Amino acid sequence: MVDLQKQYLKIKEDIDNAIGEVLQSAKFIRGEFVQKFEQQLAEYLGVKHVIACANGTDALQISLMALDLKPHDEIICPSFSFISGAEMAGLLNLRPVFVDVDYNNFNATVENIMQAISVKTKVIMPVHLFGQGVNMEEIMKLAEQYHLTVIEDNAQSLGANYYFSDGKKKKLGTIGDIGCTSFFPTKNLGCYGDGGAIFTDNDKLADKIRLISNHGMKEKYKNEVIGINSRLDGIQAVVLSEKLKHIDDYIKARQDAAEFYCAGLQSLSKHILLPEKVEYSDHTFHQFTIKVLDGKRDELRAYLAEKQIPTAVYYPYPLHSQEAFVKIERQANAMDVTEKLCTEVLSLPMHTELSIEQQIYIVETIKEFFK
Repeated sequence: MVDLQKQYLKIKEDIDNAIGEVLQSAKFIRGEFVQKFEQQLAEYLGVKHVIACANGTDALQISLMALDLKPHDEIICPSFSFISGAEMAGLLNLRPVFVDVDYNNFNATVENIMQAISVKTKVIMPVHLFGQGVNMEEIMKLAEQYHLTVIEDNAQSLGANYYFSDGKKKKLGTIGDIGCTSFFPTKNLGCYGDGGAIFTDNDKLADKIRLISNHGMKEKYKNEVIGINSRLDGIQAVVLSEKLKHIDDYIKARQDAAEFYCAGLQSLSKHILLPEKVEYSDHTFHQFTIKVLDGKRDELRAYLAEKQIPTAVYYPYPLHSQEAFVKIERQANAMDVTEKLCTEVLSLPMHTELSIEQQIYIVETIKEFFK
């Protein structure tokens, strides 16, 4: 699904030298290497503050902790997604409110989010799934109207631009009050371990986020609030600094691979539906996810596995049906789309090192299945 070794070999000398510099300095936790990366990423994103942390899930937890929410306050999040956002809501004694998504682009719709708002709603947590954005312009209007905080889960779409109706553009993750991302190795910008970051233009929120991520301390041993220990280490920071130099090239490689897939598979429209791009967001193709019709998804997946082609199903089970949420969730609308997607979606290999030869083999093998 992802070839991280070939990606590393292309920048091996720079990566090795950067890691060697950290080892020589023995500055492994926080320190200058992390600060430098935070500044570089803030400049790339066009955001005032970047606070690095241990992983993307911690980023979401810290962001929620920074808002001084009360027990059972409601957090709106999509049911078709990874568990992290809803999980952190549950962990903090908040209530995840699940909404359905758009069949074509996999993201939560503004209409479904609007239906979910109640007097207890405090946060909208849109997830920019598979590489492209939710309709943030309309979500921000909703948030302003109902005095809600917006936390963008941008773990899968780092680097994508959002285009406003007035012609302006901003990077996804920098539009809401807070943005979060993951640097898991397979992400658009991935490290060689775990890592994450939080973005904001709000000075007060940034100060509180930094405080919470460091045991609630500004001064050592003086704990101002209850916090957690969530740090990015120096080795991961320099890996990310080096890879940040290439992120736009990495995204372009993914987009080129997606274009090749689309051209090769378009003749199978009776059997599969290709990813659709929205007009207000770039698509970075963190995943290339098709929908397999007529109940053939698992059969196709097994056939591809026989031909040594890896695939993945993101996601096989809706969050609203998970046992973990039975006692704490609220479902805001019918989940017909989410439940349908869970039976149809199939992600094909997608990474920066995909060769034309590999893609030809994948495309031709899928065509053989449907003959």
